[in-house]
Amino acid sequence: MTAAEILKEVRELQIKSKKLTNHLFTGEYHTAFKGQGMAFKEVKEYSAGDDIRFIDWNVSARMNGTYSKVFEEERELSVFLLVDASASNLFGTQSQSKKDLITEISAVLAFSALSNNDKTGLIFFTDTVEKYIPSSKGHEHVLYMVRELLTFEAKTKQTNIVKALQFLNNITRHKSIVFVLSDFADEGYHEALRVAAKKHDVIGIQVFDKNDHTLPDIGLVQVQDPETGKNVWLDTSDAIIRYNYELQFTKIQNDAKNVFRTSGADLLQIATGEDYVKTLQQFFIKRA
Repeated sequence: MTAAEILKEVRELQIKSKKLTNHLFTGEYHTAFKGQGMAFKEVKEYSAGDDIRFIDWNVSARMNGTYSKVFEEERELSVFLLVDASASNLFGTQSQSKKDLITEISAVLAFSALSNNDKTGLIFFTDTVEKYIPSSKGHEHVLYMVRELLTFEAKTKQTNIVKALQFLNNITRHKSIVFVLSDFADEGYHEALRVAAKKHDVIGIQVFDKNDHTLPDIGLVQVQDPETGKNVWLDTSDAIIRYNYELQFTKIQNDAKNVFRTSGADLLQIATGEDYVKTLQQFFIKRA
């Protein structure tokens, strides 16, 4: 893409994301994700029903009355987007690829965090961590992330979710909100996810395409695994081949559900071409 085309896409995604954030997600996002604890705000005169544990005896003695401490929730959070940039996410048949869907959802989440004055960070991963953008605040920071989401090209093609989760745990000591956006066509990440979910609030967003699930009957075709580059011939008219294809997809979906559930993390499953806005909003409301 040329610089002008990139700028145009960034602007379009910014407008769409901010519209959704302002009209749909602001309240839901705020209440779905709690702050890190309670911070002292002020003292006030004690009134019936106030918790006696919060009486400030020093102030009460000086003011010759009874005063209690008032606390408020510390709202500032760090939100990390772990984005799968492996080659399997370039696939798509419903007017957008899985990568396009991940980019849109990531932008919406970033602008939702911005509207709540939260920090946002971004990690691109394949079978290694390809790029890390540390968490920060501000409009320009989010726009920079959006530009990277639109233009980033990975150096390798395969997937290793474990390395991404381990990297996350190494770069932050504080509890964060973590969205992992991937098709989760990977195995062996259960323990890494369990460890991350003990420390952070982890939400997986599994993207998929209609034709990930159903192999169309179009006769004999040569197909290529986007991550390994291996070519094979498939007779898509063979009912057994189509059944096994569907079975593999179902296994990936069910494995992800089980891994997230047993790790104490949440998982959303969203198809290309679907209304992801409704899915996100329902999730935020449920969390709230």
